[in-house]
Amino acid sequence: MVNSISADIISRRAAKVSAPGTVGAMPKTGFLVFDTESIPDGELLARVKYPHDRMTPEGAIEKAQCEAREQSKDGSDFLPVTFQVPIAVCVLRVAVDYSLQGLACLDAPHFRTPEIVRQFWRGVGHYTEARLVTFNGRGFDLPLMELAAFDHGCSARDYFFNSRNRFQGKHLDLMDWLTNYGAFRLAGGLSMMSQRTAGGSPPGCGKLDVAGDQVYEMYRAGKLQAINDYCMFDTIDTYFVFLRTRVMIGELTGEIEQTLARKARNWLERKLEELPALATYLAAWDRLHPE
Repeated sequence: MVNSISADIISRRAAKVSAPGTVGAMPKTGFLVFDTESIPDGELLARVKYPHDRMTPEGAIEKAQCEAREQSKDGSDFLPVTFQVPIAVCVLRVAVDYSLQGLACLDAPHFRTPEIVRQFWRGVGHYTEARLVTFNGRGFDLPLMELAAFDHGCSARDYFFNSRNRFQGKHLDLMDWLTNYGAFRLAGGLSMMSQRTAGGSPPGCGKLDVAGDQVYEMYRAGKLQAINDYCMFDTIDTYFVFLRTRVMIGELTGEIEQTLARKARNWLERKLEELPALATYLAAWDRLHPE
């Protein structure tokens, strides 16, 4: 269950947000919002599932996907996380006052899996007081990165000792929380929550030009930058959904959320030279947030 925060802490956070020009020390990093993209590990599939077939990695993936489609109720060929490897990890660093501090797609522009994994766990190890924030991270993103830590021999002592408790750990899975810890299926996922509104503006943008089931074919076509751009957009949407959940539990008011959203949009605009793909996200944002 999300830990309660005392009223004096809330008021101090609100004061920081409502007075953006205040001179003082940079607020501490309080949250690491992140998302991942992955592809099937063909070599592992060939070794484990088809050891006697002398299959190529590509052939093993094709066969495993075919079997998955046959067994799936909806025809999905997505393979279990145990047979996936990360090819994109984007991290949004957020201060304790919920303002944005940094945005990175790890190991850009090379996007090499071993280095992505090492950078991720070094970052988690550095920001030991920060809380990880994901959307379905408990069910996919963190198992993906934990298995990758196993593969590449990465250490993350504080995380494995202190962060994995479902209710009191240093990880907030927004999907887990929104579904009352798995009480119902959240059809539509992050994209739906990013566009959900009953008046006013939705918290985010939702899916733009890419969906998760396209990632493997994009990878085969060498479109690593486009995959990381897609991952970055989902990471930003996760941040805006996170803000709305903080309104729900009383850590933020609606007015402060709106102030933070405007500040975040301006902050992202200042990142355009460094991350030109943000122009696509900001154009979608402006269509959905005309104010």
